[in-house]
Amino acid sequence: MTLTKNKMIREIGRRTRLRNRDVQKMLETLIDVWTEELVSGGRIEIENFLLLEVREIDRGENAGTLASGKAKRTIRLVTLRMSKRLKASVHEADIS
Repeated sequence: MTLTKNKMIREIGRRTRLRNRDVQKMLETLIDVWTEELVSGGRIEIENFLLLEVREIDRGENAGTLASGKAKRTIRLVTLRMSKRLKASVHEADIS
């Protein structure tokens, strides 16, 4: 099963009794805020859930080449880490 943005909006609206339009606006604003934070090199930490952060990787002198010329020496990657609590819940679900 895939949880899409529209499915999330409907489910949050159902659980909170908020209008779907209000939930959609909140969710889109949250995505904008998170995007701005990650683009600026920040990190997002949601206690007992996950950590999102941007890591800068130095690929060294031999970074390789691209079709357009030399590849960048450093790249930025977004990494995601699960909290211990989420990891334990996912592991328990695998065992069941």
